[in-house]
Amino acid sequence: MRLGVLSDIHANRVALDAVFEDMPRVDGLVCAGDVVGYNPWPAECVAEVRERAIPTVQGNHDRAASTGSAFGFNSMARAGVDYTREQLDAESIEWLGTLPTERTVADGRVKVVHGHPDDPDHYTRPHEFAPDLLGEEDVLVMGHTHVQHHEVYDEGIVLNPGSVGQPRDGDERAAYAVLDLDAMEVEERRVDYSIRSVVDAVREAGLPERIGTRLLDGK
Repeated sequence: MRLGVLSDIHANRVALDAVFEDMPRVDGLVCAGDVVGYNPWPAECVAEVRERAIPTVQGNHDRAASTGSAFGFNSMARAGVDYTREQLDAESIEWLGTLPTERTVADGRVKVVHGHPDDPDHYTRPHEFAPDLLGEEDVLVMGHTHVQHHEVYDEGIVLNPGSVGQPRDGDERAAYAVLDLDAMEVEERRVDYSIRSVVDAVREAGLPERIGTRLLDGK
């Protein structure tokens, strides 16, 4: 069984479209949260995830958009939350609010969380990856850091597919992964997309310009 693994789409429709165009044949998809936030296409990205019935967990930006509370967010993140709430209909906001903080797929073999199994808001950096993060599952999928990385242990795999819509690992290309559960292997994948078109759309939407320009540096 092969799964396409996504995370941190952050309302970047251009990057999401590029990922789906690039993705090889898979048997299913999962998303480790933050469908919305920052970029100017929250409604389109929510619709895409829902139409494809992608099992998704709630990221901190999803939660903030559903509640209207952006406590602790910087000005760019807060602007993204406000914009998201303006753009989404009530049903989409409710959908974000009902997303679970963790879920399992593939008959329990894969657990998906946003930040950490014990704390959805914790940034689990690559140096913190360890086999003791795994429970009964074979694979733990996390997002939140926007840094693509995975480790294979005797106990299983810990995986962050990176961010589709806002990479922060110095590589500006959209990030995702393909997980092969039969071979217990991960293919980390990157794909180019038109970042300039996102920069222009951010500006046209009246969002902070840095939301777009930071994408050029993968930061």
